[in-house]
Amino acid sequence: MSPSTQPHHPPQAAPSPPHATTSPIAARAPMHVVMLAFPDVQVLDVMGPLEVFARTSRWMRDRGLRRDHAYTVEIVGLKRGAFRTSSGLKLYAERSIENVGRGVDTLLIAGGLGVERFRSNAPLLRWIRRQSGTVRRLASICTGAFFLAEAGLLKGRRATTHWNHCETFAMQFPDVRLEPDTIFVQEGSLYTSAGVTAGMDLALALVEEDFGRDIALAAARELVMFLKRPGGQAQFSAQLAVQMAENEPLRDLQAWIVEHPAEDLSVQQLARRVAMSPRNFARVFMREVGATPARFVASVRVEAARRLLEETHEPLEWVCERTGLGTTESMRRAFLRVVGVTPGQYRERFNRSHAAANRSAAPPESPS
Repeated sequence: MSPSTQPHHPPQAAPSPPHATTSPIAARAPMHVVMLAFPDVQVLDVMGPLEVFARTSRWMRDRGLRRDHAYTVEIVGLKRGAFRTSSGLKLYAERSIENVGRGVDTLLIAGGLGVERFRSNAPLLRWIRRQSGTVRRLASICTGAFFLAEAGLLKGRRATTHWNHCETFAMQFPDVRLEPDTIFVQEGSLYTSAGVTAGMDLALALVEEDFGRDIALAAARELVMFLKRPGGQAQFSAQLAVQMAENEPLRDLQAWIVEHPAEDLSVQQLARRVAMSPRNFARVFMREVGATPARFVASVRVEAARRLLEETHEPLEWVCERTGLGTTESMRRAFLRVVGVTPGQYRERFNRSHAAANRSAAPPESPS
């Protein structure tokens, strides 16, 4: 993207470039990120996360934060050489898995159509299990979670995968605590992420663990991404659902609903905003969006509440008022129906995960 076509962002202070010989960031050795790929892999599963690490590394060098690379990236495969992805494009594996031993900091495993063909490959599963004991972090992208499950690494653990494969995953691996409505899940040094672009969300979270929020935010801005998606953890969020309707007035109305969850969002009021009768509005909305107006509104309000639970410490009554969820009891019922946990449990779980990530990201104390 040329400078003339880059989107305008409000000015934001960047981290001051430290002296390269004294900064803990500069002193840290480059981290080697390896992506396991295979024929018929989903190309975005591979290139999206690797671009996050590569762009972060370049950004830090350009600003004097490092003299060398923060991250080095590599694609490895079942054998060395070129292979075709599910889109028809070719990628190149620099090494075969049998030539990859120690020295990997972060191992990522991609997903795609080829998962079904290779997930029972015994040498590959043995290699994944062996790597799980030596790498600092092991993560799957999209349906790459099937490899981790086949390798026995997810037994008794929380995990996620692409929403369209959650039902199959749950049936085949009942001993995995599947979380179908999350962008990514962390269990110690093991991570699983949801469909396709969720791999980039995960990569940004790993950058934040390594170098802090400011640098992760800078990388996100370079890639024109959210550091954390609006709506928090939802794979299939109300913001994405705004794109469903073909009818422009309905798309505009959906966007307005997302921005005004506390307003009167009854069918009568919504129909009035698009100059339709309530009956016709409900019928057209269901046809174009795939959900009733009431269900869409409920999902928007729960998503807004999730965001406030993640970002504030305000009481539940305040969250109810800001999101149109009514009473704390009605919010509780809505959360149990949509999220599967109560608002209090959701906030506790999010705060616990956030605290764990902060502990992982904290630099070691300097000796006094």
